Parts: sequence; structure tokens; C-alpha cells
Amino acid sequence: MSSIPDKPALEGLEAKWGEAWSEQGTYLFDRARATGSGRDGVYSIDTPPPTASGSLHIGHVFSYTHTDITARFERMRGKNVFYPMGWDDNGLPTERRVQNYYGVRCDPSLAYDPDFTPPLEGGGKSSRAADQMPISRRNFIELCEKLTVEDEKHFEALFRQLGLSVDWTQSYRTISDDTIRQSQLAFLRNLERGEAYQSLAPTLWDIDFRSAIAQAELEDRDQQAAYHTIEFPFADGSGSIAVDTTRPELLPACIAIVTHPEGPHKHLIGTKVRTPFFGAEIEIHGHHLALADKGTGAAMVCTFGDVTDIVWWRELRTTAGAELPNMTTIGLDGRFLPEAPETVADADARTWYAESMAGKTVFSARKALVEKLQETGDMTAVGKPFNHAVKFFEKGDRPLEIVSTRQWYIRNGARDAELRDRLVEHGRELAWHPDFMRVRYENWVGGLTGDWLVSRQRFFGVPIPVWYALDENGERDYDRVLVPTTAQLPIDPTTDVPDGYTEQQRGVAGGFDAEKDIFDTWATSSLTPQLAGGWQRDEDLWNLVAPFDLRPQGQDIIRTWLFSTMLRSTLEDHRSPWRNAAISGFIVDPDRKKMSKSKGNVVTPADILDKHGSDAVRYWSASSRLGMDAAFDPQNPTQVKIGRRLAIKILNAAKFVLSFPVPEGAEVTHALDASMLTALDAVVRDATKAYENYDQAKALEVTEAFFWTFCDDYLELVKERAYDQTDVGQASAALALRLALSTLLRLLAPIVSFATEEAWSWFEEGSIHTAAWPSPLGIDGDTAVLDAASEALIGIRRAKTEAKASQKTPVASATIAAPAAKVEALRAVADDLRAVGRIAELSFADADELTVTAIELAPVEA
Repeated sequence: MSSIPDKPALEGLEAKWGEAWSEQGTYLFDRARATGSGRDGVYSIDTPPPTASGSLHIGHVFSYTHTDITARFERMRGKNVFYPMGWDDNGLPTERRVQNYYGVRCDPSLAYDPDFTPPLEGGGKSSRAADQMPISRRNFIELCEKLTVEDEKHFEALFRQLGLSVDWTQSYRTISDDTIRQSQLAFLRNLERGEAYQSLAPTLWDIDFRSAIAQAELEDRDQQAAYHTIEFPFADGSGSIAVDTTRPELLPACIAIVTHPEGPHKHLIGTKVRTPFFGAEIEIHGHHLALADKGTGAAMVCTFGDVTDIVWWRELRTTAGAELPNMTTIGLDGRFLPEAPETVADADARTWYAESMAGKTVFSARKALVEKLQETGDMTAVGKPFNHAVKFFEKGDRPLEIVSTRQWYIRNGARDAELRDRLVEHGRELAWHPDFMRVRYENWVGGLTGDWLVSRQRFFGVPIPVWYALDENGERDYDRVLVPTTAQLPIDPTTDVPDGYTEQQRGVAGGFDAEKDIFDTWATSSLTPQLAGGWQRDEDLWNLVAPFDLRPQGQDIIRTWLFSTMLRSTLEDHRSPWRNAAISGFIVDPDRKKMSKSKGNVVTPADILDKHGSDAVRYWSASSRLGMDAAFDPQNPTQVKIGRRLAIKILNAAKFVLSFPVPEGAEVTHALDASMLTALDAVVRDATKAYENYDQAKALEVTEAFFWTFCDDYLELVKERAYDQTDVGQASAALALRLALSTLLRLLAPIVSFATEEAWSWFEEGSIHTAAWPSPLGIDGDTAVLDAASEALIGIRRAKTEAKASQKTPVASATIAAPAAKVEALRAVADDLRAVGRIAELSFADADELTVTAIELAPVEA
């Protein structure tokens, strides 16, 4: 136990108790105890690994506090809590941060420089690729590792300041050797079972990141466009059909025209036309996705303008048996290729393309072709600009293009009804908090349009662990994929060699070639239960923690992190990876707009924590229910200020209560004391139920309301009796105060973690966070007594205020009028009422409602 300070304060508690918890191992997972108790004695949390690129924002504090409250509650309930922390190091955000921070960009063709020093340290004025120094892949990866380690140190320090009860010995990184091994092993098992495959197919492509993008990483953004009306002449020279398009620059890659089977052009289905100027012969097809009432009722099919083009290309090939080629015009850099597609028949058009479109951006190529088609008369109209939704990579700056690339995929149920049904079933077995979030998951599963693209053309990540045999011409034989053994993992195919080959055979005919792509960051993050829980590495630990009890996360990544983890577990273990999912809402600014870096309204938490204290910020977080958005105004954080007031009151109330010694053998004998403790029992039951239901806001609400009644009313009512050693009720009051303090501190400990620990240390051994969760005391009291006494106390205070007297002013006499039942309750606490009101003579009368009447102030002594 520690001594009670003369003036309790919140300042310094984070450092004091953070250090103590670390030294004492307060939050360590007890492996030996867990083995003895078995899985039922463990509570395991699949903690979100924050992206280690940049800085944490107030949303992290918000959601991670929700998780920590649950961890603390379950720990006090006797569970051995497995609460690790991971760091999501790899991925596009990390690479972009490194590029901007050090002023570099990766060029895999360059050799490694062991003495390399980056041109910048901390970022410069320009982040354009042209201004960044090209460096080797290995040099680039080393910088990524260096910066993420530094970011992780800052993240951990902030999380410790916040008071997260994480077991820091159980941390992991998504780019460590162990993580790479497990991620590669999981993929190889997917490959062995036929769940992973590669395919040359249309791919959503970010031209800035130079990487493929998965469906789950897309977002729609409004972009300006205009319809361009182009006349397609019939091949027999009999006329033409007008087609509207927003992407006229893709005309060289136009492979068909579509119209609705029941629309105004249905009679033209099967007719051949030629692409204007370029002269390729194509056919008009019928398809239900062609809108008869949109534009001219006919649309170009190009490879590929948007996702609808992909649908038309695939379905017309399978249902209509059309021989539709995959014509590529835009390269991986977002510029038009040097040569026109082979279908362009006109020699002059091919020459014009090479001179006027090749090497240009989409915007420049469109301008050139529009001018040409207007010159030839093939473009008859350009409509007014309008806004429409365009696909972007959620972290990108320019619209995605669709190019044909060879990529790796994992089957996700998009084309497998049985797998899709299993994913939905496992989602329904999971307890969702709040439950309505389940619908978002099911809608995502039901709306999948393609398998999960897991390969990325980037550098800092988990290497895809395969090589390819090369044929006699030195070309990759994609039917001869070479894989490592489990014992060889982890590997990097660009430096390691497959069994049966030597390094000298790399890249030569009859030899092998390395897969240079890495896994999408979600392909690694989808394995967080396995990474933290020892899957395929520590079987005993895995059996103790899996399936995990809780997956906490944000609502915006249900489609990515939650779904991908559910998929990997379904494929590997045929079960859900968790029992509960706790979904946090967004943090919004005072205008109710979601906070995001792109909007410039993100608040970093360091200053808020330093100014108001961690308990205050934890209180603000706990005040919002799961799934509900919370507004935060850094200029006037009202809830944070209320939380700070509560934390200070906890310290002051604890000091006051502890000033009353509890005599040996004390018992609760007074009606008011018994009433208070009986009411507190109801709070214990309600708060416990709320915590069990992951409703921390409700638990805080009922506990805080009683705490203020306890401080403002009960403490005032009994303090004179508790002080008076000669009063027969002193022992009862002192004991009731001590019992209530112990209970209230434990009820508030999961939320107001530092102040409750400090107050607990003044009269108890050990940490409050490993103390037993409070149970109802079972004292038989009448809660009506406390209710009536509190109401009477308010009435006495009001009467003195109306008499323009201080609350300390003595009262010669007063009458409390109330209904008969309340009068009976008030008579049991008459002495306490007289003491708190400084009333010499107190009488009672019957009335319909409680009022304090006939108050007569005592005469002021001369």
C-alpha cells in the first residue's frame, strides 16, 4: 500500500503506474496457469495491428480503449487474458511514407549499396517521383524496416500512456521472419488444396503505386465526365449506329457494341460495324446490362474501360460464344502503349496512333483523339460535363485503370456457392456487437464479383514463395510452379534457389525464374490470429487461445480485415476464428464528417492525452457505444473534460472515505447504510451485465450515476456520523463507506484505470486490475430510504438557497412534508438529515410530494 498524498492529483499517474505495471508483470499472459485451467480459463483477443506508417490518430485511442476495457473486465473476472499487440509494417502506406520521408523510390534494376545514405531525413517539400532518388530494392526495404521500427516505438509509448493492458511480450510484426514463414506456409497450404491459383486476367491497376488492387480496397469518387457521341458505320456501308461513351480514347481497343435485347436497337444485334477511323470490324451484341434508355441505347465494349466492360467481355465470350480479344492499349504506367492494337486495320490510323497517342496520358490521348474524330466527322456531339462515380484505390490519387496482368488469387466464394454459404454461416455463428454489423458482412460476401487478388507489384512485404521453371526459350512455364518445402521457409525467391537448381540457372533457358511479387498486406493481416496464437509454431498455445474470444475492429474494414480473416480460417480450420466481433464506429469532426488525413481534419491524440490525462480520454471513448460514431472537437472536448472531473473526484472521494477508520468487528446496522449498499448491488448487477454484453457505455452510465449520488448525497448525509466516534452508527457508516469505495473503484477500473489504481493502492495490496470483480454484497436494505434521503437533502439545500443562506447556516427548525411512505423512510434517517442540514429541530408532515417547509434559520449570535 502507498501513502495518501496531501493533495491527490492526476498528473504523473500514467508514468507511475505504467512503470509499476511493467515491473510487476501485471498484464502478462500466465502460460502455466492457462495450461492448468484450459481453454475455458483464457480470454483471447485478436488485437488490430495498426499500420506503422506515420502517426496514430484519435480514432485509434477511441477503438483501442474499447478493447482494453473488455480486457480489463475479463481479467478481473478471473480470466487469463491473452492480449497481444501486432504492428502492420508492410504495404503501400509504408512504402509511400518511406518515399516521402527519405526522398527515395525503389528501382529493382539497381545494385545494392551497403553505404547508402538517404538524401532526406524527415521529408522534403516535394514528393514527386521525379524528385526522388532511385535506390535498389534491398536499400529500399532496409529503409522501410528502419522507419517502421521507429514508428512502432512511438506507437507503443502512446499506447502505454493510454494505459492499454497489453502483454507487450506477445507482440509481433507483419514482416518478421516468423511472420513471413507462417504467411508463406498458409499460402502454400492454400495452393496445395487448390484454393490459390494464378491467372492472366483484367486487373484493377493503380498507375502511381504500379500495383494491382483488390475489390476490397476500392472506393468510388465523383469525377467529371462528358458523353461523346461517335458514329460507327455498318460494315456493309448501309449507314451507322450512334454510340455514347465517356472514354473515347479507348476506341482503338473497342471489341464490340452492346445494346439491350429488348431495346430500340434489338434488330441490329448480330450486325457488323467498323470502329470509326481505326477500321476494326466488330459485332453488335445483346446484353441485359446495356441500358436502353441511357444515351443512344448502345455502348462500346473496350478492354478495359470499367468493371462493366469486364463483365461484358467475360459473359459474351461464355454465353454468346463471341470471339472477343483482350486488347490492351494502356500500359502499367498509365500511358498509351507504343503501338496500336493489332485489330486496327487502317495503316494511316496506326501511324497517327503512334505519333499522336502513344506514350501519352489518358487525358492527353483523349484530347488528341477527340480532335481527330471531330475532324473526320465521326464524332457528332460532346455532351455537357457531369459527375459520376469512378473507381479509385482507397489510398490512391488517380482513377484506376484496368489492364491485363498475371496475378495470384485466393478463392473467396465469389464463384463458389458452397464456400460462400459457409462464410455466411460462420458469420452467423459469430456474436456481433452491435448485431446490425452482421448485415454489412453478409452484404459484402453476397456482393463479391471476383476472387481475392493477393499479389502486389511492390517491394516491402511478404514474398510470394514460388519460382517458375523456364522452358527451352527462357520463357516462364506457368504450369510448372516450383515451391519450397516447409523446412525451407521463410524464403525470398529473388535470392533463394529452388531444390534441384543452382544460382547459375537463374533466368536462363531450362533454369528457373523467381516470383518477384509480394503478398497484399491483407493476405498477411488476415492471419493475425495465427501470427499471435502460435499456429503451426506452438501447438499448445494455439489450443489455448483459438478460436479467439474477441475480434475488435473498425466498421470500415469489415470487408477487408474481418472478411479476409474469416476466409482464411474457414479454408484452413473450417470454423470462425473468433467468438465475438466488437465493431467500433467512426470518429467524426464537429460537423459530423468522418476524420481522415485526406480531409485534413484528423486529430492526433498526444496533445489531448498530455493536457487532459489518459483517464479523461478513456472516459470519452467509453461514453460511446460500439458501432456508433462519436464527434470530437479538439477545441472543446466536453466529454474529455467530464472524464477528467470524474477521475479527480475518484481520488478526492477515496481520500475522504479512507479518513474514517473502520472499527474491528464493524457491521452495517443503519438503515441508510444498508439502503445505499443494496442500491449499489443493483448497480453491480447492471454494470456487470452491460460489460458482458460489450456495452461499456451502459456500464459507465449506471456506475457513474451512482458514484455521483454516493459522493453528492450519501457522503454528505453520513459524514457527521462517520466522524463521531461516540455515535452508535459510526461503525456502520465507516464500513459502508469502505465497502462502497472498494466496489465502485473496481466497477470503474476498466475505464478510469489510473485514478482507480492510485486510490486502490491507498488501502489495498496488489493491483486493482487483478483484484476480483465485485459481486453483490447481499445486504438486506430498502433502497427507498436512500432515494428519500437524497430527495430530502436536495430539498434542504434548495430551501437554504431560496432563503439566501449559506449551506453551512444553522437551522432552528424545519419541516419535511412528504407522502406517508417517504415520511416513514425519512424518520429512519432523521439524525443524518439533521446533521447534514444543521437543523436543530426537524419534524415531518404528510403531503402529496416531498417539500421542505417552515424552515427557520437559527438566529445569528451577536
